[in-house]
Amino acid sequence: MTGYEAGKPSEISFGAFRLLPAQRLLLEGDQPVHLGSRARDILVALLERPGQILSKQELLDRVWPNTFVEEGNLKVHVAALRRALGDGQAGKRFIANIPGRGYSFVAPVHHGPVLGGVDPQIEKIEARQDLPMPLTRMVGRSDTVAALSAQITRQRFVTIVGSGGIGKTTVAVAVADTLAGTFEDGVRFVDLAPLSDPLLAPGALATVLGVGVGSEQPLSTVIAFLREKHLLIVLDNCEHLVEAAARMAEDVLKGAPRVHILATSREALRSEGERVHRLAPLAFPQSGTELTAAEALAFPSVQLFVERAAACLDAFELGDPEAPLVAEICRRLDGIALAIEIVAGRVDTFGVAGLAARLDERFSLLLRGRRTALPRHQTLHTTLDWSYALLPELQQVVLRRLAVFAGMFTMESASAVLADSDTPPSEIVDAIADLIAKSLVTASLDAAVALYRLLDTTRAYALVKLDECGERDRFARRHAEHYRALLEQAYGEWEREPATDWLPRYRHNIDNVRAALDWTFSPIGDVATGVALTVLAIPLWFHLSLTSECEERVDRALAAPETSRTLDQEMRLRAARAWSLMQTKGLGTETLAAWNRALETSERQENGDYQLRALWGLWAGLLNKGEFREALALARRFSELAAGAGDKLGILVGDRMVGYILHVLGDQAEARHTIERMLSRYEVPVIGAQMIRFVFDQRAMARCFLARILWLQGRPKQAVLLVKSIVDGAASGNDTLTLCQVLVHAACPVALFVGDRALVERYVSMLIDNAAEGLGFWQGWGRCFRGVLLIERGDLDGGLAELEAALAEFREIQYGVYYIVFQSEFASALGRAGNIAEGLAAIDEALARSEQNDERWYFAEILRIKGELILSYGAPDGPREAELYYHRSLEWARRQQTIAWELRTATSLARLWKDQGRAREALALLAPIYDRFAEGQDTHDLMVAQELLQELRPNG
Repeated sequence: MTGYEAGKPSEISFGAFRLLPAQRLLLEGDQPVHLGSRARDILVALLERPGQILSKQELLDRVWPNTFVEEGNLKVHVAALRRALGDGQAGKRFIANIPGRGYSFVAPVHHGPVLGGVDPQIEKIEARQDLPMPLTRMVGRSDTVAALSAQITRQRFVTIVGSGGIGKTTVAVAVADTLAGTFEDGVRFVDLAPLSDPLLAPGALATVLGVGVGSEQPLSTVIAFLREKHLLIVLDNCEHLVEAAARMAEDVLKGAPRVHILATSREALRSEGERVHRLAPLAFPQSGTELTAAEALAFPSVQLFVERAAACLDAFELGDPEAPLVAEICRRLDGIALAIEIVAGRVDTFGVAGLAARLDERFSLLLRGRRTALPRHQTLHTTLDWSYALLPELQQVVLRRLAVFAGMFTMESASAVLADSDTPPSEIVDAIADLIAKSLVTASLDAAVALYRLLDTTRAYALVKLDECGERDRFARRHAEHYRALLEQAYGEWEREPATDWLPRYRHNIDNVRAALDWTFSPIGDVATGVALTVLAIPLWFHLSLTSECEERVDRALAAPETSRTLDQEMRLRAARAWSLMQTKGLGTETLAAWNRALETSERQENGDYQLRALWGLWAGLLNKGEFREALALARRFSELAAGAGDKLGILVGDRMVGYILHVLGDQAEARHTIERMLSRYEVPVIGAQMIRFVFDQRAMARCFLARILWLQGRPKQAVLLVKSIVDGAASGNDTLTLCQVLVHAACPVALFVGDRALVERYVSMLIDNAAEGLGFWQGWGRCFRGVLLIERGDLDGGLAELEAALAEFREIQYGVYYIVFQSEFASALGRAGNIAEGLAAIDEALARSEQNDERWYFAEILRIKGELILSYGAPDGPREAELYYHRSLEWARRQQTIAWELRTATSLARLWKDQGRAREALALLAPIYDRFAEGQDTHDLMVAQELLQELRPNG
C-alpha cells in the first residue's frame, strides 16, 4: 500500500500542484485543474513510482484494465496531462517520455497529510460545471478574462468576436470557469458548431440543460425552465447560425431575468442588449527588434509557441539565438493562437530555423505583388495549407477523411470509417494521435470515453481537400453505414439497460446521426440506410427530448418509397410519429389518425408491444374528446391484450387507464381500488425501451387521480399532501410534459377544492410558466384555472373574460377533459355577476354534456350549482325547484360515496332550510355529514359548514 492510501487524508505535492487522491482532485494552488479520468489515472500511476519508468503496456493495463486499447490512445492522454500541468513551460519538467521504454515522473514528489485547507465550494462548483476541458493552458489572456468576467456579471449579454482560431472559445471557457461559483445554478456550455439547421439551436440548448421539450416551439419550454434560474450560458460558435442564435439569446434574456449569456462568434449577433468584445490577437514582438529569450517570453504569442513546442519536443527551450526567429514566426502568424499552435507542433521535425524558413517561403508566395498583410482569416487558411502539405501522406489522408464526422467522434468510430485493407485501425489511431499533437484534431478527455473532433475551421479546410480528392461521397456512405451499425448496437442495449447508463454512452452521436441522415436522404444518398437510421435514432431523440426533430425526420422517412422500408420499420416510424405529434400538437385529428395507422401496422406485424402503445394513444384521444364509455372499452381491451401477453408493465398501465375512467364515470370506490392496486405493484421503468412506451410518468398520473379521489371521499389533508409530493417529484425531473399533466389533473384542482388560494396561485403560475406555447391546450388549462382564481378573489369581470376565451378554445379543439368543471365555474360566476339567465344556460350545457358523455364524477356539483342559480333567479317557485336539484345532487353524491360533494350540497340545502325557518331539519342534515370528516377541518368547505352549524344550533 502506498503512503497516501493509508488511513487518514493524504496528498501528493509536486511543483505548484497538490493531488488529493480521496477526492480525485488536482489543485494548482487553490484552484482545481480539470483532468479527464484517464489522464488522472495516468498521473496517479506515475506518482506512485516517481523516478521509475513505467512501460506503455503497464500504463495501458492500469488505465484500461481488461480492455484492448491501441497505444495511440495512451499517447493522446499523456499529451493532455502534460498540457494541463504546463509541462515544458517556464522550465517545468514533470513527465518524461523515454523512447522505446515508456514514461517517468521526473519532478520531486512529496507524500504527506493534507496540509492546506481545501475550499469546500470547489467540489460543489466542479459538480455544477458543464464546461469542456481546456485543450491547452490559456496564455496571455488573464486580463481579458478578468475584464470579461466583470462585464458579463454587469451586462448579462456579451459576445466575444474574433477571427477563426484566435482563441474565442478558450477565453469563453476561462470566463465561465472563473464565474462558476458566482452563479447559483452554475454554467452550461452549448456548442453550436455541429449544427447545420438553425431550427435545431433551441433543441441543443434544451439538451444541455436537460430539459424535456414537447412542443413545436422548444424555446418556450426552455425559458420556462430558466425563469427562476441564476445561470451563465455559453453559446459557442454562433457565426453560421447568427440570426437563430440572436433570437434565442434575446428571448432567453427577456424571459429569464437572472440568466446571463456569453457568446462567441466571428461576427456580432446584433441582438438587443448585446455588448461586443473584440478579441485581439496574442501580443507579438514588433518587426525589426532583436530580442533575447527572456524579452521574447514577455509576449503571450511567444509563450504559447514555447509551451506548445515543449509539449512535442521534451528538450525544447527557447534560447537567445532562436528568440528572434520565434518572434518573427509569431508576427507572421498575426498572433492567432491556433496558427501558432499548429506551427509550433512541427518544431520536432524542422527545428526553429527550419520552421521559420519554410513558413517564410509559404507566406512570401502569397504576399507577392501585395502591399498589405494577409487578412487574419487568410493567415489561418495559409497556415493550415502549409501544415497539411508537410503532413506524411497517411496523416493527410486521415485528416481529410475525418471531415465526414460532424461534432464528436470516438477513436473506434474513426477507425471503423477510415480503416481499409491498406490502412489498419492501429495506423489510424497513431495518425490521429499525431494530428492531435499537431493541433489539427482536438480531444475531449473528461468523459469515460475519449471524444475527438475537428475545429470548425479545420473541418471546413479538410472538407475542401476531401472534395478535391473525390472521396467525399465514398466516405459519407461509410460514415452513414457505420452509424447505422453503431445505432443497431445501441438499440439492442437500450432494450436491456437503464437509460441513465445508456444515454451518457451514446448522446454524443447525435450530430453525426444528423449528418448521416442528411446524406442518406440527399439525391446521391441511400434512402434504405436513411430509413433504418431514422428508426434506430428514435431512442436518442426521445431521451434528448428532441421531439420536433424526431417528427420531422420520421416524416421524411415515411415520405420515402414504401420499398425502402420493412413493415417492422414502418410500424416503429408510425408509432414515433404519433408519439411526437401527441407532444407537439396534442390529441387532435392528425394525432389520432397517426395512432390509428400505428395500430394498423402493429396488427399486421402481429407486434403486441406496439399494439399496446397504439391503443394507449387512442385511449388518450377518446378521453380528451369526452368519449368515456368508449375509452373504458379500449382500456379493457388494452388490459386483456397485456394480460394475454404476460406484459407486467402493460397490465399495470391498463389498471391505471381503467381506474382513471372509472373515476370520471363516478365509480370512486372501484377507481380507487384499481389505482391503489396498480401503485402497490408498479415500479418506475428504468430500462430505456420501457420508459418510452407510454410517454408520461404513469405512476405520477395514477397518483394524480388518487389525490382527486381522496378529496372526493373526504380526505382533503391526505389529498393535499399527496399533491405536493407529486408536484415536487415532477418538478425535480425536468420533465415539463409530466409536470404540466400533474398540475392540470391534480395540483390545481385539489388546491381549488380545498380553497387554498395561495396554493392555487402557486400551482397556476407554475402551469402557465411551464406550458409550452406550441401546445394550445396547456395554455388553455392555465387560463381556465387563472380565471377561476380571479373569480375566487372577487374579480368577476377578469375571471369571466379569461374563462370564456379559454372555453372557446377547448370547444374549437373538441377537448373534453375537465370542460364541465370550468363550464360550471363559468355558470356560477355569471350568476354571482347578476347574469343569472346566462348562468342557467351555461349550467344546462354542462349538465347536458355530463349526461351525454356519462361524465358523472362532477354531476352532483353541477346539480348543486344549478340549484344555487335557480335560487338567485328569484322566481316564486325557485326555492322548491332549487330544493329538488339539491336532493338530486345528494342522491348522486351518496350513490358515488363522494362525501365532499355531499357536504357542499348539504350546506347549500341547510342554508335554504335555515332561511325558511327549518333550522332543526337543516342541523339534522348537515351535522352528521360534517362529523364523518376525520380531517381537513381547516379547509374551506368544512369551515363554511362549521360556521353554518354554529348558526343552526340552539345556543348558536
